[in-house]
Amino acid sequence: MTKVAAIQMVSTPVIEENIITARRLIAEAAAQGAQLVLLPEYWPSIGSGDADKLTQAEKPGIGPVQNFLANAAKEHGIWLIGGTLSLVSPVPGKVLNTALVYNPQGENVARYDKIHLFGFTTEKESYDESAIISPGCDVVGVETPFGRVGLSVCYDLRFPELFRALGPCTLIVVPAAFTYTTGKVHWEILLRARAIENQCYVLAAAQGGRHPTGRRTWGHSMLIDPWGEIKSVLLEGEGVVLGDVDPSVIASVREKIPALKHRKL
Repeated sequence: MTKVAAIQMVSTPVIEENIITARRLIAEAAAQGAQLVLLPEYWPSIGSGDADKLTQAEKPGIGPVQNFLANAAKEHGIWLIGGTLSLVSPVPGKVLNTALVYNPQGENVARYDKIHLFGFTTEKESYDESAIISPGCDVVGVETPFGRVGLSVCYDLRFPELFRALGPCTLIVVPAAFTYTTGKVHWEILLRARAIENQCYVLAAAQGGRHPTGRRTWGHSMLIDPWGEIKSVLLEGEGVVLGDVDPSVIASVREKIPALKHRKL
């Protein structure tokens, strides 16, 4: 059995402030026995505009955010999935929205660049990630001592073909910054569906609250088991969601309903 943790934050535009918060919450999760810790999407900064992402973007392997993640993983001896941060893109004027995985030695062992870019428009809200972010193209999973962990980010949740392409996983992680508007109607349903159809655990770390910029995110970070049951959840505000990933539960569900073996497409 492996104890995992999702960290929920309400990030500010200031990277240094968010690093202080992340350091405290990672330490809290590790102190409670978490062996894998997941940070939310955009945890280093939720700014007032796209220009912030450009000025804050780091080169792969270099920068204060990446240094912090590597050191935190090593200090606590945990697998740390750094939600997402902005990395420099090969496309001029754009960034990559990237999830980095660090092992307990503080080594970066996997990288996933968000493939599906969020677009949403109502009378009151408008988002277009493609204006500033370059999409990734590679499906990424990482092998750990407690099984295969599949990587995804936020809007990816709406595209089940990505999760199928990951292959059989023990755990799928979803760092996110779902809007309040879409989160209250779709977040839980989509997360539970991904857990049920892939017969694995899903760990989702969200932004959750009213940010200094005025943006409001849905929160509801949670751990879901392969039967689709929510094992732990934090509705709003910063904090830690903890729970166990039990291989025997995965085996039992896959034996009862061998859907992964019954696939035809």
